[in-house]
Amino acid sequence: MSDLGRSVSARRALEALRAGVPNRDAVAALGSSQTGVEDRFTELLDAVRSSAGTSPPGGMLVGGGFGSGKSHVLEHLAHRALDAGFVVSKVVVSKETALHDPAKVYRAAIDDARVPGRPGSAINEVTAGLQTGSPAYAALYRWVHRDDAPVDSRFAASLFLHEYARGDAEFADRIVRFWAGDPLPVADLRRRLKEAGAATTYRLAPVKERDLAVQRFRFVSRLVRAAGYGGWVVLIDEAELIGRYSLLQRAKSYVEVTRWVRGDRDDPAAPLCAVLTTVDDFEAQVLVGKNDVELLPKRLRMKGTAEHDLLASMAEAGMTVMAREQVKLQPPDRDELDRTYSMLKEIHARAFGWEPPDVEGLERLPSNRMRQYVRAWINGWDLRRLDPSYEPEISADELVVDFSEDTDLEADADGALPPALA
Repeated sequence: MSDLGRSVSARRALEALRAGVPNRDAVAALGSSQTGVEDRFTELLDAVRSSAGTSPPGGMLVGGGFGSGKSHVLEHLAHRALDAGFVVSKVVVSKETALHDPAKVYRAAIDDARVPGRPGSAINEVTAGLQTGSPAYAALYRWVHRDDAPVDSRFAASLFLHEYARGDAEFADRIVRFWAGDPLPVADLRRRLKEAGAATTYRLAPVKERDLAVQRFRFVSRLVRAAGYGGWVVLIDEAELIGRYSLLQRAKSYVEVTRWVRGDRDDPAAPLCAVLTTVDDFEAQVLVGKNDVELLPKRLRMKGTAEHDLLASMAEAGMTVMAREQVKLQPPDRDELDRTYSMLKEIHARAFGWEPPDVEGLERLPSNRMRQYVRAWINGWDLRRLDPSYEPEISADELVVDFSEDTDLEADADGALPPALA
């Protein structure tokens, strides 16, 4: 890389670190010292590679305070998974991507998916890599055509037609877009099946969109495996936002947390795993603070239906995950702070072609977050570069996460219960 290229890369890293939104340059420069999280993640990847159907690989929930480096760790794990040959997606929970809505989560995951060494659309790269004569493809074909396959017959029919209709690029693309989340009318499938002489082979019954979304994760993760990749890793950031949902939406979200962390009980062999992040005081702020632990199951069971009873039980499981199964980020010790300071100093020097002086930054206190130290050092060097005689005094305030309910976050695709309850 040229000197100019190194300078631009260093500046990108600095701006990402300053904004608290780590990019590839920032993560590559600083790496990660969270060995506990990395060791658990390595176990997850190994479980996905060797998934045999006895128990689902599941996932892990990473907890840390605001500014402790959760997003940085996620990006670091993304790079590790890509280097290990996995397809990787990062989903940020938001108003547009509600955790309780599998269809929205799926769409965000497939749109963001990255394929190792391939810059294009992930779903297109994966399908382009399919070899219909390979053992991996044969395994996918057999699985999706099983009578007990945990997916709708649309997936078996669409895989059959994708191979049959390879000469029809437009229809083959429509099938791929269906796998990516677009609708594909049943009438079109039936017409194509009739043309292929398979009209009576596939029974196409109505199915809810949220059920299809969960099934798309099952099918596409195997599509990924059939194309020669290790599996699909989904990284879900800022799961604590579910604390701002209404009570029913929180219940549905806790069900999704259970499915992601403990695995899909209806499809334990799916080559799929997840890492979710949340604030480490979610239990105190929401489970106890809003009394979800007692109030939420009680209100659901008051509905008096079997569906709501099951929802209450599954939500309780999700709350247990949120409270007890976090892998917590470790606060930086003195050696880690010294290492990060030295690396940032080198990055700042490379970015602006100068020799940064030592800056004080923040007092090293147990309550300070890594992001606060990083911003203080970068801002200190920026100010000294503009005025070498200036002695900046930088302070930091704790940002309190707002868990008050937000009605704007309540919109649901169809108002239905989670897939397991529908």
